[in-house]
Amino acid sequence: MDKLQIHGGVPLEGEVRISGAKNATLPIVAGALLADGPVAVSNVPHLQDVTSMIELLGRMGVSVTIDEKMRIEIDPATIRDCTAPYELVKTMRASILVLGPLLARFGQADVSLPGGCAIGARPVNIHVAGLQAMGADIFIEGGYIRARASRLRGARLVLETVTVTGTENLLMAAVLADGQTIIENAAREPEVVDLANFLIAMGAKIQGAGTDRIVVEGVGRLSGTHYEVLPDRIEAGTYLVAGAITGGRVRVKHVRPDHLDAVIVKLEEAGAQVGVGDGWIEVDMRGRRPRAVDIRTAPYPAFPTDMQAQFAALDTIASGVGTITETIFENRFMHMLEMRRMGAEIRLEGNTAIIRGVDHLTAAPVMATDLRASASLVLAGLVAEGRTDIERIYHIDRGYEAIEEKLALLGARIRRVPN
Repeated sequence: MDKLQIHGGVPLEGEVRISGAKNATLPIVAGALLADGPVAVSNVPHLQDVTSMIELLGRMGVSVTIDEKMRIEIDPATIRDCTAPYELVKTMRASILVLGPLLARFGQADVSLPGGCAIGARPVNIHVAGLQAMGADIFIEGGYIRARASRLRGARLVLETVTVTGTENLLMAAVLADGQTIIENAAREPEVVDLANFLIAMGAKIQGAGTDRIVVEGVGRLSGTHYEVLPDRIEAGTYLVAGAITGGRVRVKHVRPDHLDAVIVKLEEAGAQVGVGDGWIEVDMRGRRPRAVDIRTAPYPAFPTDMQAQFAALDTIASGVGTITETIFENRFMHMLEMRRMGAEIRLEGNTAIIRGVDHLTAAPVMATDLRASASLVLAGLVAEGRTDIERIYHIDRGYEAIEEKLALLGARIRRVPN
């Protein structure tokens, strides 16, 4: 198993191209199951989670081809088994996203209850309740969700809590249902909108994506299409924080600046100069020490939970005291304990971390505990004195394409080595 070695203390400088969004790619690849012809998806990031989703479709018998530019072509006509087995699903919670498409298109789905990051309980009861309201027969046995329906019926679904994957699963189920489906309290994330636009490109009738009320008129069939995935706002935000934490200047290209409004506000609060243009954002922190910022996570368009670990790293070396309050997941502070090993002054009180900035961090061996936690440890390593070794980086490979290569292009002293 590999690890990352980082020699800190280098201000990052330059520009980096942002990859396609993992959290849009996964539902779109799952949504290709709904088509009655081949679907081509481009701007796909080369990530372990994407590979796992492709492997899952392949296990079902779906024809999947990938070219050298990571353009995926999916033909569900060859499917022979509507089962998502535990050995694949346990590595990636997003596998649950095949439940809605399989049920809507083929009338059956046997999907293992998921695994994934250890960041707290993320129950699938909202997915199940929504599909039952649409007429599905569902029971859970042996760790599997077993769902059957001759054809789903439109229904009014009021989601108990805002859930991205729940919204996406029910949206995909609704596009082939008989009649109208209304999803209330729907997630508003850009990735949900991207999935909706992909489904519309196949012939779905969807209104309201990006608001908390999505209306779907079911259609009889969806055709194949070609679709380009939107850029990854979390990857973009991570590189912007890398520029800020190291006292450098970093421009991210191929981004949607309007998807990062909440992050840009906090970078400016931290004292960075932020420039925005058509498809790019630049952060400039040269000659300045960051100021501590307070973060409170909440569903989009508020501050994203997937960026709190990165700003926690920024606060560890900022002037002043910052608080990080996590409202989405209850077990998402494990990276704080690892940053303490590097000299960070962090006090935990329930779902809030109080961080007093120190003059410098000191390198130490640390261990990644989940995807975004591993990003925060990389950021801490970029400013720590000495060499930081980060273990269990398979987490980071699930969400960041070629992170050591992109950081090295910005001047970071980072390399991947065998453990």
